[in-house]
Amino acid sequence: MSAARTIRPGDPMSLLTAARRRRERDELANGHVVDLLVIGGGVTGVGVALDAATRGLDVALIEAHDYAFGTSRWSSKMVHGGLRYLATGKVGVAWESAVERACIAQHVAPHLVHPFAQLVPIFDSTTRKDLAITRAGLTAGDALRRASRLPSSRLPGPSRINVDRVRELIPAVQTDGLRGAFVSWDFKLEDDARLVVSIARTAAAYGARLITRARAISIAADGAHVEDTLDGGEFEIRARNVINATGVWAGTLDPQVELTPSRGTHLVLPAAALGRPKASLTVPVPDHFGRFVFTIPQFDDLVYIGLTDVPAPGPIPDVPRPDADEVDWILDVFNRSLHKAVTRADVIGTFAGLRPLAANPAEGAATADISRHHLITGGTGEVITVTGGKLTTYRRMAQDAVDRISEVKCQTQRIALVGAGATPIDPTIPHRLVRRFGSEASLVAGLADGDNSLLQPLSSESHSRVLGVEVLWALQAEGALDIEDVLERRTRISLVPGDSALANEAVSALLGKATITVH
Repeated sequence: MSAARTIRPGDPMSLLTAARRRRERDELANGHVVDLLVIGGGVTGVGVALDAATRGLDVALIEAHDYAFGTSRWSSKMVHGGLRYLATGKVGVAWESAVERACIAQHVAPHLVHPFAQLVPIFDSTTRKDLAITRAGLTAGDALRRASRLPSSRLPGPSRINVDRVRELIPAVQTDGLRGAFVSWDFKLEDDARLVVSIARTAAAYGARLITRARAISIAADGAHVEDTLDGGEFEIRARNVINATGVWAGTLDPQVELTPSRGTHLVLPAAALGRPKASLTVPVPDHFGRFVFTIPQFDDLVYIGLTDVPAPGPIPDVPRPDADEVDWILDVFNRSLHKAVTRADVIGTFAGLRPLAANPAEGAATADISRHHLITGGTGEVITVTGGKLTTYRRMAQDAVDRISEVKCQTQRIALVGAGATPIDPTIPHRLVRRFGSEASLVAGLADGDNSLLQPLSSESHSRVLGVEVLWALQAEGALDIEDVLERRTRISLVPGDSALANEAVSALLGKATITVH
């Protein structure tokens, strides 16, 4: 069994490079038999790889595209305590979310989660019943927080604030008839794709082999036939166990799994369009108990607004796209709580993800009513498939899947990801790097090597404040193989197409500098 340990910043075993990919692919292609082959490089797949590697298993993971290529990068960027599920009576799912939230915030990735306030406005039209229900829900959610042993110093309890404080936190809020707001707290994630890459690097530090651009053409209980889409050719990987963690695509590799995908869409707006809010505005969806449209202010002067929950039948696209009706629906619901409506002209980007819901809804039922609990099928001598669930509960999903093949106790409850150690106290290091890379911030900053331009944003005209050193780090330490990996998943610049166009030339120029060595 691999002993749990603190991974020091820049640990060579944690670095994901093109050379390492090639070497480990060759080892697998030449007949090395692993204890476990994981299919899929989203949050669940890399979580499985880390869990198995820390139990002492010889692990390989293949991903058809890049880390966090699928649903994992299209979330609401939250690590939440399951309040919505509590509101709809799914106590078990809510409790699991609360426990895993505490685990991530206190042990696994405290550097990647940040508390933020969520406001539910109270208007003259708000009924006593609605007030009582909201207050009871927030109280119950706080009880889950306490039971999960997440201290109030890390996440405050709920409260009620007056109108002036509401306007201070959310300048764009509708003030006619406004009486105040309820406040609850949850965590927003620095970035969902960053979490995935951090888990992948941690798994690599424990010895897992991680091969992107490797598509499983077919799988069996003892391995997979694989296509290398980067270097060309096909090869076999032999394994004693196989876990299919391909999310919404799970059914294409395991016909026994039936999923009901639903699409969740978010809009991206400049923060200025909403008066640069300092908290999330939560707007109840009319006639849909327990559903909300909400904002999530970001650090790069952006705000995300979501979320839809609509059926997405038919072929599964590599990159889902929202339709016009979803954009209009979000704006319509959200504008009910604003004094000045936002319009399509304010929307500078959109993104949509497909939820791999592990159930078939009754005829006419909404996908929002399907359980978010995860599904695991198969066992010893069979392909094991794990799907469903939520980003917040990825670790528990991985634990339950690996339990099917190992009697060694899971260790990941207290294994810190790369970057989770003590952050550097150095005022010369840009705060952005400390926030995104934690204890590795000084290493990332050091890639500038005297070139101050690499510590400046790639474009002064962009909403994104991505620094040049972040690009270099992505290429030499985080497994990025091309400009798309950088723009789409390591920096998320592409969430605003205009920003992506501005950064393209600068990122291309940095590709040639990616051989700089980590010191």
